[in-house]
Amino acid sequence: MKIALFSDIHANLPALQACFEHMAQHKPDAIYCLGDLVGYNIWPNEVINEIRRRGIPTLAGNYDQGIGLHSNDCGCAYKTDVEKEMGAISISYTNSIVGENERNYLRSLPAHLRVEFKNGEDLITLLMVHASPRKINEYLFEDRDEKSLLNIMERAHADIMCFGHTHRPYHRIVMTGDVLRPKYRHAINIGSVGKPKDSDPKGCYVLLTIDEQPSLYARESIQVEFIRFAYDIEKAASAIEDSVLPNAYAVMLRKGI
Repeated sequence: MKIALFSDIHANLPALQACFEHMAQHKPDAIYCLGDLVGYNIWPNEVINEIRRRGIPTLAGNYDQGIGLHSNDCGCAYKTDVEKEMGAISISYTNSIVGENERNYLRSLPAHLRVEFKNGEDLITLLMVHASPRKINEYLFEDRDEKSLLNIMERAHADIMCFGHTHRPYHRIVMTGDVLRPKYRHAINIGSVGKPKDSDPKGCYVLLTIDEQPSLYARESIQVEFIRFAYDIEKAASAIEDSVLPNAYAVMLRKGI
């Protein structure tokens, strides 16, 4: 089974459109969106409605939650006063332009999705969250301690855990059980479609391929491919500069930071 997963569009319609065009070439069996549809750009309504039109199962991200509740808090971990000031402008602007139908949709989104694959006696659980099973805005970076990551997955009963939020893609395989017959769990950060932060301005999504007879004891029965795609970055960046949003967000798009 081939599953496409994407996240963190952040109101970047040109990136989302390019993502769907690119994704169609791979003909996935299923598509999931892991949240943060809005914020930091001018097309929140268009992004929401495009995803709704396609009937894609979607999670709430922390920014979606904030806008859904008409809050001035997006649950974002801004570190400096400048970042906080910019963030305040972004959420105020987004709240001012999001339609009520779109806001209601964001408010209705679930916190996680769980898909189970049965192979004989083996049950493999794919858990999809925006940030972490524990919290909608917890950052799971690639350098997280392995014991901590494994503890999070075990408590959530996740054999494969897909998430976003950090905008930095990675795939970590955590080995557990008997050394002679190890069991493999997969932690997959699927990156960002519309606001990458890994110094690559191209959008990112994931193709997750699960064998017809998958096994947690067979490392290669779960395949992960990070897909980078080009889009009209200048259109997205110029839209920011032509709005009340801080120009720094346009610089970030151009640089992928």
